[in-house]
Amino acid sequence: MTEIKDNTLQSYLDTLASKSATPGGGSAAALMGAQAAALTSMVCNLTIGKPKYAEVETEMQVLLEKSELLRKQLTGMIKADVDVFNRLMATYALPKETNEEKEARSTAIQIVLKDATDVPLACAKACAEIIALSRIAAEKGSTAVISDAGVAVMSGYAGLKSAALNVYINASSLRDKAFADKKIAELSAILDGAEIVSQEIYDLVKSRL
Repeated sequence: MTEIKDNTLQSYLDTLASKSATPGGGSAAALMGAQAAALTSMVCNLTIGKPKYAEVETEMQVLLEKSELLRKQLTGMIKADVDVFNRLMATYALPKETNEEKEARSTAIQIVLKDATDVPLACAKACAEIIALSRIAAEKGSTAVISDAGVAVMSGYAGLKSAALNVYINASSLRDKAFADKKIAELSAILDGAEIVSQEIYDLVKSRL
């Protein structure tokens, strides 16, 4: 089966708009993050090698390596979200005629719900990391493509907030409240200050236009 990342953009959007449960918001969040990473890489690639920016070339090369690693991770999360959601739907489809079946089904659902909470949490963390990297691109990247650093931070922030919604909805269905509370606390730490930082980077980009 062809992975979503290998499909055409039109095919992806058509499937996203359809009655199919996957891909959904979780995959879209990962794609937003991947786009943020790609745009950060773009700023690096169009800064590296320019005499005007020779003094930041080494820093841009390091930044490029980091943003490309995150792009790979976030692209992989598009499929990870689909896979975990499909697993969750499969557990909801398990038989529930007898008490034993009901208990087995309930246990299976709770196990997969933990994974369904961890996947978007990892996406949120990666999006927060690319937001931080976009600041460097905004501060030191070529002014010829500085607006792309602004689009990067906005895309990363959208991915972060979108992934957070998926953490919340899955954590709310967990019976293991200690696990759920731990994941929400981790998410809160990731989200802390993200809106302010993103706005600061956006404003920085505007100041360099």
